[in-house]
Amino acid sequence: MDIKRILVATSLSAAILIGFDYFVPQHAKKDAETQTTEQTQGKTPEAGKVSALPVAAPGGAPANGAAVPAGPAGRIAIEGPDATGSFSLRGARFDNLVLTHYFETLDKNSPLVRLLETSEGPQPSFVELGWQAPAGSTLRLPDANTDWSSDDKTLAPDHPVSMQWDNGQGLLFRIEIKLDRRYLFAITQSVENKAGAPVALTPFQRVERDYKPVETGGMIVQEGPLSVMNDRLDEESYKTMRKGAAKPDNTAWSADGVGGWAGITDKYWLTAVIPDQKAGVTVRYRFVPNAKEGSYIVDTLASQPIQIAPGSSVATTSMVFAGAKEVNLLDQYTDDLHIPYFYKAVDFGWFAFLTRPMFHVLHWLYSHVGNFGIALLIMTLIIKLILYPLATKSFASMARMRTLAPRIQSIREHNKGDQLAQNQQIMALYKEEGVNPAGGCLPLLVQAPVAFCLYKVLNITIEMRHAPFYGWIRDLSAPDPTTIFNLFGLLPFSTGFMPEMLHVGVWPILFGITIWLMQRQSMVSMDPAQQKIMQFMPIIYTVFLGRLSAGIVIYYTWNNILSYGQQKLIQMQIDRGQKKGGKAVSKS
Repeated sequence: MDIKRILVATSLSAAILIGFDYFVPQHAKKDAETQTTEQTQGKTPEAGKVSALPVAAPGGAPANGAAVPAGPAGRIAIEGPDATGSFSLRGARFDNLVLTHYFETLDKNSPLVRLLETSEGPQPSFVELGWQAPAGSTLRLPDANTDWSSDDKTLAPDHPVSMQWDNGQGLLFRIEIKLDRRYLFAITQSVENKAGAPVALTPFQRVERDYKPVETGGMIVQEGPLSVMNDRLDEESYKTMRKGAAKPDNTAWSADGVGGWAGITDKYWLTAVIPDQKAGVTVRYRFVPNAKEGSYIVDTLASQPIQIAPGSSVATTSMVFAGAKEVNLLDQYTDDLHIPYFYKAVDFGWFAFLTRPMFHVLHWLYSHVGNFGIALLIMTLIIKLILYPLATKSFASMARMRTLAPRIQSIREHNKGDQLAQNQQIMALYKEEGVNPAGGCLPLLVQAPVAFCLYKVLNITIEMRHAPFYGWIRDLSAPDPTTIFNLFGLLPFSTGFMPEMLHVGVWPILFGITIWLMQRQSMVSMDPAQQKIMQFMPIIYTVFLGRLSAGIVIYYTWNNILSYGQQKLIQMQIDRGQKKGGKAVSKS
């Protein structure tokens, strides 16, 4: 291996690290920065992607000092174990919902995560139900300004609600809503035709955001519209919605099929509508420009109008999911309710065949040890044991290279100034001794997809969100909050003015030390100039990987410690074998 190849390899490594730092979600880093600032200054964060507004108490009364507008028709309180808020009787909207077990930040005064918000809030987001009539129809249909009536005051798992509205033209519309103990609303919409003529109506469900969501620029996680139609997952971005919206209805994408589901997803949260799984439906992603920031709409509507004869009634069923993307819960809904591929709302990516099992193993370990960090260390050990034969073979090859170091140095000294002769004789020596100089790279090639999948697990699954380790690591999915520039928090001043890339914490430094220890085992066959270049690699890795989630840095650090121990063990075995061989030769 010549000096030019080392330089090229070093440059490529740096480019990959810089590119990886660019493509990973930046908001994770910003969230950690916000949490650190709030912990030191005692401030409550401003509303970000998911705003944090007060929860409405039953009947629309304020729950913590700030009222949610009730409107002329009033509101029905939502009181579930995992979700609370209220449902607006004006427009039949789910537009006020917070998640009772999830907080915006780690700050002790942090508000709950708000998923749905009224039109009066800074980030309007809601689910709307309704009917459409054929073009040119003069029928009065319920819309955003319709005031529904209901005798119910509270929607709870043991208390469904119903509402109705008469259009004054012989049609009576009804809606019945049931809530399970998590985040799923079962909805039945019915129409009774008391008029003298048949009517044709098309039911629809809609998820809408009337603001511009934060776009992180990261490619590691899907944020925006998504759907499953015809057993196929489609994921788009807010940008493609804006660019692709075409007249007359501002549709950017659509698909026809039977059943399926569609909605808008954040990193950890999902709002989705699930039509009747036996009905033909059309799914559309639409962007409607307006005077504000535009409306992002994902809706499902029946492919064909439903005919309602005089004196009869029809009913359609659907569901609304508004909550946290908990993996086991989505799996349960997929199996029990036969919602096709609902678990794919969690973006496990192209390596889902590896990432999903990795998550389930990690979650199972957590259920037994009670700490995701400890579970992560145990899983790293399991992965190490699985890869042990390959790593042993590789490390044995590297150890044999150490024994050849004096002969390699001799070849270099006898061929000074002739790089070609050096390389030829060194390669001949490797061949003669049965040593593969690239053997040390094999574990890295195998561990690379494992590490990437683990990174996905730590950064996309809500089970890892705010999962603590020990000491200062309060969130394994966020970067190490400490930095060397204020002696890891010992000095009372903020380092926010410095480039984020330089905020190297305790765990990244420990990681860099393990890289340095590993290099001591692998640089034995390099000439002094090459070794000087490679000595910068621990610093490069420490800086560029130091802003990844603390969980992945802990994984790498622990993995390197195990690898270093394995290398030392193999080297000791080889040294003992050589000593025994030498004694045998001397006796003969």
